Amino acid sequence: MEKNTIELAQRMAPGMAPLRRIADLPGPKARPLFGNVREIRAQPFHRVLEGWGREYGPLYRFRIMRKEMLATADRELIAALLRDRPGMMRRSSRTAEMLDEIGTRGLFTAEGEDWRRQRKLVMRALTPEVIHNFFPTLAAMTERLRLRWESAIEAGRPVDLLRDLKAYTLDVTIGLAMGRDINTLELEEHPLQRDIEFLFKLVARRLTTPFTYWRVAVLKRAQDHEATAAAARIQQAIAGFIADARQRMEQNPALRQKPSNMLEALIVARDEPGSGLTDETVVGNAITMVFAGEDTTSNTMAWLLEFLADHPHAAARMQDEARQVLGADAVLTDYHLLEQLKYIDAATREAMRLKPVAPFMAAEANHDTVLGDLAVPAGTVIFLLLRHASERECDLAQPERFMPERWLDGANGQGDDPGRKLFPFGGGPRFCPGRYLAMAEIKMVMSMLARHFALKRVVGAPAAKECFTFTMTPDALPVELVKPLHT
Repeated sequence: MEKNTIELAQRMAPGMAPLRRIADLPGPKARPLFGNVREIRAQPFHRVLEGWGREYGPLYRFRIMRKEMLATADRELIAALLRDRPGMMRRSSRTAEMLDEIGTRGLFTAEGEDWRRQRKLVMRALTPEVIHNFFPTLAAMTERLRLRWESAIEAGRPVDLLRDLKAYTLDVTIGLAMGRDINTLELEEHPLQRDIEFLFKLVARRLTTPFTYWRVAVLKRAQDHEATAAAARIQQAIAGFIADARQRMEQNPALRQKPSNMLEALIVARDEPGSGLTDETVVGNAITMVFAGEDTTSNTMAWLLEFLADHPHAAARMQDEARQVLGADAVLTDYHLLEQLKYIDAATREAMRLKPVAPFMAAEANHDTVLGDLAVPAGTVIFLLLRHASERECDLAQPERFMPERWLDGANGQGDDPGRKLFPFGGGPRFCPGRYLAMAEIKMVMSMLARHFALKRVVGAPAAKECFTFTMTPDALPVELVKPLHT
């Protein structure tokens, strides 16, 4: 019997205080057949969950069809649940199934021993040392972005910041993971970027759809057939990268001793006797890296740009720091100087607090367990309201304001520690392995932008709306990029 099942049995023994059931919790009134599906479909899912959190408290229940769900904004409980993965808790099986369907069967959806084996491999491919070795390529790609923006402004063309940031992060991710420069930045309609964005949006819609109708052939819609085709095209592209990598390794056997990128490392591990890894594992992790690295980082930068356009004082501080650290260089050329971009780091953390790309996470109980005095059956899905937790248990001054200074050393005597208050990269053993790369990309782009350009809000444009397309993305970016009067 599992440990948590034993704990539950002991708590239910005679003479012990009775445990609460999920049905005893507060929550929105559910309809007999569909539960709370109507409310969930009416507006972005994360907004619905946060709204219920404000109304019903830090732990509440709701229902989708006949399945009871939990949601919590209790910081200590969230931290404990994140620490208990992948033992007591796992990623929502529904989320994993949706991602597996589009070909991302890798670290993100793996569980148990399979996850532990893959985690060690992926972590070796994303260490600070690996990012350091990749840094010259990262600098070159950042310079390419700068030149694109310079050219557009000189020609009087508008800069599509959202599109360019997504293309940049996709180029960086594939460059690091697979050793290829596909240059989606300068190819206006790159099919790989288009297919990735399409599948992101489709997965988000499916996650809040009560019936898995697309698994029934006669019920499939045009978008479902296109999803199958898009997933096949992505897998074909990745298979091409893998074939190229194998050819490089045949021509240069030394790469088997010291792989130059994540894909080569995956191939080496796959080919070891008794590895337990398959070709499917290699493809799945390669695709997972592409999905995880493109949307999350670009959306963080987009939200930060909107904040900076509305807070000229913060933009000016960032500009001063960029000029000081970059000096006469167009982009940062020394990896070690990333640590000196302290204000850019603080501004990024503040944007992540207010506009996290993951406002919630979905976990699922592997076993019957007890949360406080609440009996939670195995298979129960628990939504961890990460942003709402920071709002609810926030002891920050003026928490509704964008104030990067709050994270700097010296603020109020000592800067706050975002690691204790925020969950931008998750937490526990499944802490995001790509955090070093993400922060390096953001610092590179933001220091370059602050050094050479200025931001201006589009006159009359409304603020960006929060859309949930698997990550929280802005529907538009009402910000213009211009050349400052003085550089």
